[in-house]
Amino acid sequence: MDQQIPSARVRIGELGRRVGVSEHVLRAWERRYGLLRPERSPGGYRLYSAADERRIRRMQAHLAAGLSAAEAAQAALSEERAGPAQGRTGTGGGMTGPAQDLADRLDRLDEPGAQAALDQLLAGFSVEAVLRDTLLPYLHHLGDRWERGQASIADEHFASNLLRGRLAGLARGWGYGHGPCAILACPPGEQHDMGLLMFGIVLHRCGWQVEYLGASTPIAELARTARQAHADVVVLAAAVKDHFDGVTDDLARLARQVPLALAGAGATQALADETGARLLTADPVTEAQRLLPVSAEEGAADWAVRWAAGR
Repeated sequence: MDQQIPSARVRIGELGRRVGVSEHVLRAWERRYGLLRPERSPGGYRLYSAADERRIRRMQAHLAAGLSAAEAAQAALSEERAGPAQGRTGTGGGMTGPAQDLADRLDRLDEPGAQAALDQLLAGFSVEAVLRDTLLPYLHHLGDRWERGQASIADEHFASNLLRGRLAGLARGWGYGHGPCAILACPPGEQHDMGLLMFGIVLHRCGWQVEYLGASTPIAELARTARQAHADVVVLAAAVKDHFDGVTDDLARLARQVPLALAGAGATQALADETGARLLTADPVTEAQRLLPVSAEEGAADWAVRWAAGR
């Protein structure tokens, strides 16, 4: 599966929101340690890449382990120079050990240990890789174990609440995207929105502005919000097909108002054809990367032309 990091670059304010570090501190790390390597936009703005974000997260992990700022920066830069053989690019088997450690700690209801394991993963791998290759498989496996009676409701609630909290942190500031606006929601009755959260996080990292309505959203409210926000696309996700039943006509009207995409195990090609929507069939991370990423120079009108052309 493609592990390519989105090429969209961001300004320092957005980078700071993503990693939870002030602009002042980021500039100091760039100046003192060479941790960041921005490029200049045609307008003269400093733009930062996914590689800059990875180096910051590595430095944060080393700071948490007790290293000084200078030592943490040097360690982060050394790990990058070590290259793919050290398992730091988000590909290959380098993620297996840390991912298993996270799963074990979640299963033991070990909150501090699970947080530390997540910190290690995010410091060493791209956000996209962690979401797609660690969190999604773990949540699917946990759901299967719960259905077989091998995991309790407490197990499921503990893991879901902890991971939701971390995802909410990654989602911070996603309304600041410079590109087209996406409204994300689940239809009435649908409570499972973890995949939709991941979709929104990656979509924002591809340059989008995200407005998140979340679980069990009435279609009339969704349509009203789409009009008010001048949305460029609405993505509606459900894990259960029944939650789309009874709203087919509403979805068809919504699709005439704004481009509509359906996602999740409950969405079918037949429903998409009937309502005039587009069906998203891959995992949330892959679909967000496929949904026509935007560049710093592209506006919503340019994106809408590409959507209409089906590219």
